Amino acid sequence: MSKVTIYSTPSCHFCHMAKEYFKSKNIAYEDVNVAGNVDKQKEMVKKSGQFGVPVIDIDGKIVIGFDRPKINQLLNLN
Repeated sequence: MSKVTIYSTPSCHFCHMAKEYFKSKNIAYEDVNVAGNVDKQKEMVKKSGQFGVPVIDIDGKIVIGFDRPKINQLLNLN
């Protein structure tokens, strides 16, 4: 099973969409709220080079935003 981490904020619409998508596909994920957490923000930027959310880490491969085709590819979903 893939290790999925999503860096998100509570007010991010695309973050909510990504998490709902994972739930609909029964994909377990770790939700890292970067709002107000400077250490996690730095971790996210180091991995992605991006400050915007969502940043999704799937087994060490980074997806910027809610890119469903790329997520499907990395998780072998049809």
